Amino acid sequence: MTVRALIIEDEAPAYRRLSSLLEKQQPAIEVIDVLDSIEGALPWFAENKAPDLIFSDIQLSDGLSFEIYRQSPPPCPIIFTTAYDAYMLEAFRTNGIDYLLKPIEEEELSRSLLKYHALVKAAPQAPDIERLLAAIDSRAPRHGDRFLIKLGQKLLPIATRDIAWFFSRDGATELLTRDGKRHLLDLPLDEIETQLDPTRFFRLNRQCIACIECINVVHQHFIVKLKVELKPAAPEEVMVSREKARAFKEWLDGRGT
Repeated sequence: MTVRALIIEDEAPAYRRLSSLLEKQQPAIEVIDVLDSIEGALPWFAENKAPDLIFSDIQLSDGLSFEIYRQSPPPCPIIFTTAYDAYMLEAFRTNGIDYLLKPIEEEELSRSLLKYHALVKAAPQAPDIERLLAAIDSRAPRHGDRFLIKLGQKLLPIATRDIAWFFSRDGATELLTRDGKRHLLDLPLDEIETQLDPTRFFRLNRQCIACIECINVVHQHFIVKLKVELKPAAPEEVMVSREKARAFKEWLDGRGT
């Protein structure tokens, strides 16, 4: 049976990749339209037959896509796509709505689609977007104001405001304070990220999370990537991928939160 899918995404490379993967993996899924804004999505829902599935980016050019679903309750399951591996993602999962982290990988897409088919088979009703939004608000961890590190037999609290960056390498996570002191932290970056204020810290890549005040210089690198110089300097070269470059620049500009 054909599944009519709607894509809401404002980045052309992202929706082209998703469309290509869907065509390759799931020929029974027909992409009926691609929308790139809240302004375009609201009249679309009012004027068109409901899709069976929505792939929805979170951050669009004119705001967060949640606004679409507040004004026009979705008639079908949603798989969110995002460049941010943030705390809200677990709330999506808990409420039966999955996510894809950009750049979208075939294996992750396959997992999400299996979940979609299981969800529809078990309970083919529209998701409760109000319950989702309430879950995000209630389950979102508060931004931590300190991290606890070990110094021999001692425990030392480090204020988040004093941290320049976190860096993961060789299976260990390193924390650097703004005055240049390095400490090992017994937490993975994925967990650390959930405890940080996303207006002040950005996940530059799989190895590094940096504070806005410690971004020194950003260089264009081979056109599609960005090279970031931190202060104090990171132990290795820090690159931002093509897929994350736009979100990073919007974050720097104060539009990515």
